[in-house]
Amino acid sequence: MTDARAAAIVRLRAAGCVFAEEEAEILSGAATSADHLAALVERRAAGEPLEQVVGHADFCGVRVRLRPGVFVPRVRSELLVRLGAAAVRPGDVVVDLCCGSGALGLAVHHRVPGIVLHAADVDPVAVACARDNLPDHAVHQGDLFGALPPELRGRVTLLLANVPYVATRHLPFLPAEARDHEPRTALDGGDDGLAVFRAVTAGAAGWLAPGGLLISEITEAQTAAALTAATGNGLTPTVTTDDDLDARAIVSRRSLT
Repeated sequence: MTDARAAAIVRLRAAGCVFAEEEAEILSGAATSADHLAALVERRAAGEPLEQVVGHADFCGVRVRLRPGVFVPRVRSELLVRLGAAAVRPGDVVVDLCCGSGALGLAVHHRVPGIVLHAADVDPVAVACARDNLPDHAVHQGDLFGALPPELRGRVTLLLANVPYVATRHLPFLPAEARDHEPRTALDGGDDGLAVFRAVTAGAAGWLAPGGLLISEITEAQTAAALTAATGNGLTPTVTTDDDLDARAIVSRRSLT
């Protein structure tokens, strides 16, 4: 498919893809024929995220299956995985809330294979995608804690909640890939971006085991308000950053009693 790949590079460059050569190579690897490659290239040229076009993303040491319309895991979220995996051991209950594709839970399980993993999302398309990635684990559909089995109350060692945290007024300024091809429910965090985070912190203590952790991603500007929200709901929060990933996580611990 040498000629087809060359044509793909030209088409991707014309569409404004900065890394046209690299993307053409990835698309060529996913294509089964020249015609298939051309179809994939047209989807990418129209602005669909590369990961959705090829059907997967490589994230934190695992390959995550993706479907059109599902949130694409970001490199910066590796910080959540690293912090989460360091806090659990085999047998611990881990919940990936607002799971999207299930990438965070999958990556933590890859690092700590013996965890008992549950995932949940309100979006049925995301739930179907998460079930692709977590066929041996429980994936639930519903709104936040309402999706979880009641028997998990008070037993969760790690609650990963990569909730939507973009302020509503900022949504129009997101890259078109996110704005047009990822669900609004995975992006829109309300007036200040913390509406869903506040809802999670309000209920987290009832689901966490003593000493259990809630880990979420926030922006620098949201730090003070997020710390206040966690503290006001009986949690003890700290903030961890990773400059290389341009990532910031708030880690909130339930008391031991």
